[in-house]
Amino acid sequence: MPDYKSIDSKTVEGRRTAEKLLLLKFELDKVIPSKTVDPTLLLATWNIREFGGTKSGGREEEPLFYIAEIMSRFDIIAVQEVRDDLDALDKLLQILGSWWKYIVSDVTLGTQGNNERHAYIYDTRKISFGGMAGELVPEMKKDGGVLKSDFAFSRTPYIAGFKAGWFKFTLCTQHFYYGEDKADDPQRLKEAQTVLKLLKKRMQSKDAWSGNSILLGDFNVFSLHDETFLAIEKEQFHVPASLKGTYTNSNRDKPFDQIAFLARDVEKQLGLARAGTFPFFDHVYRDADWKTYLPNKTFNEYKQWRTFKMSDHLPLWVELFVDFGDA
Repeated sequence: MPDYKSIDSKTVEGRRTAEKLLLLKFELDKVIPSKTVDPTLLLATWNIREFGGTKSGGREEEPLFYIAEIMSRFDIIAVQEVRDDLDALDKLLQILGSWWKYIVSDVTLGTQGNNERHAYIYDTRKISFGGMAGELVPEMKKDGGVLKSDFAFSRTPYIAGFKAGWFKFTLCTQHFYYGEDKADDPQRLKEAQTVLKLLKKRMQSKDAWSGNSILLGDFNVFSLHDETFLAIEKEQFHVPASLKGTYTNSNRDKPFDQIAFLARDVEKQLGLARAGTFPFFDHVYRDADWKTYLPNKTFNEYKQWRTFKMSDHLPLWVELFVDFGDA
């Protein structure tokens, strides 16, 4: 379990944090399967809004404790919107414990890149980093003897190889371009089509790091009818049946985030795999807590403020069976 010894029960904030953590632990126990030593892998993706940023005062210890408690329920988490400053990430790892590690991408520069990183946070008691990590870029074409590309991602996808027992897998996390507040922004759709084609091509190579590829992250999908979502199935990637249509934004009205598999070792179980989200605002920073935190602000201001403490996205997870010993 995470390290909570720094909580000061003599303060109002400390007592509140301890009480909320107890409630959070109880609710997580009801929703998320228990971690195991060998048989299963609990994989998650979570866009944590401006993680490491300073808006609304940044993140104090209280929300970091809640985020750590949620993360501790998984074996590996792909995180989007990690900012240039890694102090918050380092503090989170201190709470999680010394057996937790992370690897991060560099920031993507430019207006669209928003100085964001991608991160993988993983429990080394279960997961080992395979040594392969890098950014996924579109293929270059030769033009008059010069290599050129006519397309670039707003935020560069981050790919890395991991092992969990018998299961060797490649993760690719991405935060697709949002653009206009509508389904199928042209650039967003192009990014989805491009990353899926690149991953599929890598999986078909005899030199692929593994035969199991998982694309996960913030796809900014508005509905399952979006061309952005349909591109997943067109390239033979599979979304677990229990995740299709799951709302992952904090307002719970859009399936923004996705986990999609082109993974021969686990594809047969995706129809029955346990999966879901965790609506943390039902338990911490609740609607009913408005006056506790921001007594001099409006309710709408409070709802916006709390997304910079936790997030405006929910964690999305899936449980996989990865003990192939019988086979």
